[in-house]
Amino acid sequence: MQKSAIILAGGFSRRFGSDKGLVLLRDKPLVRHVIDKIYPVVNEVLVVVSSENQKKTFKLVLKKDAKIIIDKDNSQSPLIGAMTGFEASNCEYSLLLPCDAPLVSTNIIQFLFDMSINRRAVIPRWPSGYIEPLQAVYHTKSALIAAKIALRQGNMNMRSMIDNLHGVRYISTMVIEQLEPGFVTFLNVNTPEDLRKAESFLN
Repeated sequence: MQKSAIILAGGFSRRFGSDKGLVLLRDKPLVRHVIDKIYPVVNEVLVVVSSENQKKTFKLVLKKDAKIIIDKDNSQSPLIGAMTGFEASNCEYSLLLPCDAPLVSTNIIQFLFDMSINRRAVIPRWPSGYIEPLQAVYHTKSALIAAKIALRQGNMNMRSMIDNLHGVRYISTMVIEQLEPGFVTFLNVNTPEDLRKAESFLN
């Protein structure tokens, strides 16, 4: 199985006053933490940014192990970013990730890939019914078609893309937690408090 990682990094954080993916956690940008975690289990890494200026900035902190691509338009919608990544992917399956999840679990990502065989998507789901579409694995071509359909219908959210996919496997977060008790893979750094919390979990 050929596997891509598509990291969405187009957002600007007002709380931090900078690109969120470039916020430093122990002197390393958040996006770099994400890449270092998932690089061993994928064949390519794509980082989706929103502009040429942002691409130039990210080039300063990324190595040649990641390809930077620019959103199809400037809406900064996760769905646009996802579609841009699916179009650029050279692999059968693609993992979607946000750039602000520095504690993403390599073991859990590998598990999601393992569960994706013969499925259009594998998506974690909480007991409340809330899903994690930005830490999920998609059949690349199927997801690209579903994203384009959603956009043609005027929908800009990830759920509308998923509704156009058939053969989605939802994995309970309770099952995922058994792989890593006390798991923090879904922790997103949105505030300075989140940054301090993420740092407390680093070894």
